[in-house]
Formats: sequence, structure tokens, C-alpha cells
Amino acid sequence: MTRQRAQDDKAITALKSLLGQRLSLSKSDLALHGRSESYFAPMLPDAVAYPQSTEEVSKLVAICAAHELPVVAWGTGTSLEGHSLAVRGGVVVDFSRMARLVALRPEDMDVTVQPGLTREALNEELRATGLFFPVDPGANAALGGMAATRASGTTAVRYGTMRDNVLALEVVLADGRVIRTGTRARKSAAGFDLTGLMVGSEGTLGLITELTLRLHGQPEAISAGVCAFPDMGAAVAAVTDTIQLGLPMARIEFLDAASAAAVNAYAGMDLPLLPHLLLEFHGSEAAVAEQSRLFGEIAADHGALGFDWSVKPEERKALWAMRHNAFYAILATRRGARAVVTDICVPISRLAEAVEATQADIAAGTIPGPILGHVGDGNFHAVLLIDESRPEELEEARALSDRMVRRALALGGTTTGEHGVGMGKLGFMTAEHGDGWQVMGDIKRALDPKNILNPGKLVPQGD
Repeated sequence: MTRQRAQDDKAITALKSLLGQRLSLSKSDLALHGRSESYFAPMLPDAVAYPQSTEEVSKLVAICAAHELPVVAWGTGTSLEGHSLAVRGGVVVDFSRMARLVALRPEDMDVTVQPGLTREALNEELRATGLFFPVDPGANAALGGMAATRASGTTAVRYGTMRDNVLALEVVLADGRVIRTGTRARKSAAGFDLTGLMVGSEGTLGLITELTLRLHGQPEAISAGVCAFPDMGAAVAAVTDTIQLGLPMARIEFLDAASAAAVNAYAGMDLPLLPHLLLEFHGSEAAVAEQSRLFGEIAADHGALGFDWSVKPEERKALWAMRHNAFYAILATRRGARAVVTDICVPISRLAEAVEATQADIAAGTIPGPILGHVGDGNFHAVLLIDESRPEELEEARALSDRMVRRALALGGTTTGEHGVGMGKLGFMTAEHGDGWQVMGDIKRALDPKNILNPGKLVPQGD
């Protein structure tokens, strides 16, 4: 038995003493927590822990630090760049049993929650308050995971990302210390922004055990609509004009023709096989009616094929259910396929160029790759469908993804708008950040000198 294996066994024994039956070594649990939503091969942890309090997380991490056993946080496992995979084994910390709403303060429009609470569960608890939490990445992700990956989604164009909606955190550091970052005040000039540092750190700097979140008022009225355009350039031009006019869009999403065909087949829709915009406006009844009318005029100026909009809740829900299920609709177009899902983000003025170049790149290859995204903030996704039994298809998909990233950087954009870095985008961090990436590594080493927190992700890999 190697020295490290002996150390790992001692750590597992100590964790078993701490958590009892809430430390699982079962094959089914390890398999469940060893797979990803995307193309990464399974990577099984040595154990899965189910803590119920910050105190338990602190003790757990201290044990792992003493024995240099890796620790990987797990929310719902919906991340797409391998963030939650145990690359070097160790313990996956599943926060599903830390899922309480701790304190709601309607008068201050904020809420404190545990990390395992999902965004849908939070909004269900907020229904009677007139408030809601707006960040909507599509998947019913855990709020701790959303903060760790700096998630955004369909509503970011109006309400911002997790970066804009996390006020304060409780975090367990790599040595077991518990710190609180930020306050409930709406602004502060007191020292480093440790909350901002932790949001988006992908579990490499600490484990989030509590979040204080900004809430927003539920709008009096909501209108939603959809329209088709002759090409991507016309759709983006309509969005640009809408933004410049100052229309306060709550959501503005894009589907290419291939995505439209997929949702038609999956959801029984009859969208024209053209690029589409899906929109939503929030405000008073008069305001959303006026905003919808004005957008209809802008869309018509850019050759849109009509603009159908509605304030009926059931029709709005059907529209956004279609958008949120677009990934599964696309996946269903190729039986047995696995998806390589990648995202980039560019300045809106370069979005049409980036999408059209990506479409041409995909068309020149052999694998399908419908495109959809958040046109209001220049972020889009390609869902590259591969047959796992053909390694050459994975190679082609990864090459396509790499070219997308290089194109985004050349256009003044970023390697990832919302999926994060994880393992999948490590190779492009120097190109985007230069020496700044080494500074991220310096921060990692200062806070986690033994490199036990989610090793193999986000930062330079020095060991």
C-alpha cells in the first residue's frame, strides 16, 4: 500500500466517524457523482459526503487537509465543463441536505439560503412575497453551484448574473476555517471584495455553505413573444437597435434554424426553419404593451416574419419551456448521441459575425451542431452531437470548440460566457488572461497550499 493510499484510508475512516451513514462508499453513489452532463469520461470519487451543517463541512475539510485528500463540491451536477468531477479522486461533498431557506427579509429584498437549495425551490418559497430570484440558467441548479460557477442565463440581460446578485457568503477554506464575505449592505468600500473572488472560483478556493442573495420585485405584467428573421445578421441588428433605444428587455434569446427544427420535432411546434428571437418584457401592463409594440416595429424594419406576443401565463410558460428544453430537443435529433456543449461570449456588435462563422465551420464538418444563446449579452452555445463509438467525432467536436474560442478572443470576447472553465477551457486561459492567469494560481496556492480543493480545474496546474 502506498503512503498516499494509507493516508486516504485514514481520512475515510475519520470522515466515517464524523458523518456515519452520511459518508457513502456505495458503487451507485460513486457512479452518480462521477459523471458529467457533457462529454467527459466518468471519474469516480473515493467517497460521497452528505453534510448537514457548516460545522460538519469545516470538520470534513480539516480532516481532508490533514491527509491531503481532495475535496470536490457538488450541487446538482449540471455544470458542463467537468467542474464537479473528482479528477484525482477524493471526497465529493454533496450539499443536497443543506437546502434550507435560512432567513427572508422582504423589506430589504434579500434572502439567506443554504447552498443545496435550488433556484426553483427558492422561487416557490418566495411566491407569496411579491419577490423573486431572477438568475435562470435553464437547469434547476443549486444556488451554491450557481455562485461557484458565476452562472447567468436567460434573464441576465436585465437582472445580471450571479456576480450581481450575491451579496454575501459563508465559506469554508481549505484548512477548515469558516469566513464570511460581504454584508447585506448594498455597497461597501471595506477592503478586498472576497465575495467577488469566491463567486466564479469553481470550488477551488473554498466551499460555499451559505449565501445571501439579492431579490427583485415580481413585475406587475409580463409579455413574451417570438419572431423569425431571414438571417442572423438581421436578428442581431434588431437586438442592437432595441438595446440602443433603451427598451428594458427581461429576456432575449436566439435559436438558429437547426434549433428551430429540433424544437418543432420535440415539442410539436411549427416555427419556420429560420433564425428566431424569443423575448420577454417586464413592467406595468401599459409598459409591456408599449415595449412589445415598439419591438414589433423594430423587428419589422429588419425583415422579421411577424411578431407574435402574449401576456397569458400559460403561453409564456410554453415558450420558455420550449427554450429551456431546447438542449434535450437537439439531443433527440441524433439517437444515442452525446453532446459536446460549448459557449463563448463576444461584444454584441460582433455576435452575428461569430455565429455565422461558427455555422459555416460546423457546416463544413461531419457532425451536427445547432446554435442557441443569449443574444442580449452576446453569449451563445453550440451543441455538437457526437457518436461516442467514433473517437474521430469527439476529436472533430473539440477542434470545432477550440476554433470557436480562438474566434471569440480575436473578436474581443471571452472563452466562456457562463459555462465556466472547469477542465474544458484550461488550455485557453493564458491566451485570455496572460500573466493574470498566473496571479490566479498565486491566489490558489495562498489559500489552498496543498491543492485539495477541486484540483485539476480553473487555475494553472503546477503539480
